[in-house]
Amino acid sequence: MAKGKVGLGRRGEALAAAALQQRGFTVVAQNWHCPEGEADIIAQRDGEWYFVEVRTRRGTACGSPEESLTPRKLARMAAVARRYLSEQSTDEARDVIWHISFVAVALDGAGKLQRITVYLDPESEPWEVL
Repeated sequence: MAKGKVGLGRRGEALAAAALQQRGFTVVAQNWHCPEGEADIIAQRDGEWYFVEVRTRRGTACGSPEESLTPRKLARMAAVARRYLSEQSTDEARDVIWHISFVAVALDGAGKLQRITVYLDPESEPWEVL
């Protein structure tokens, strides 16, 4: 596995994808790029689309994963979601319900998983996987 910030991020994304799959989500894509930005995970469940930002933090020196999500990032994620859906070739894909979602992955200073918290929408009640 890669080291440093990239490796930490990839580990968090893998943990988040597994947590979503355990809850019945189908992961459609990971690290999907477009001119507007990137979606860490694109998933579906019950006919709805979820564009997921994953934030992983080791220790507390840089704050919690939740503290790192900015309004600017949420706006970018919405633009990515609109781009992804517009590139789907079917009319059905244009009329779907979609969400900007967030997964917080917290590790202790040694890298041991402490929690995975999923927010299906920025204002929704979170649920913890662990």
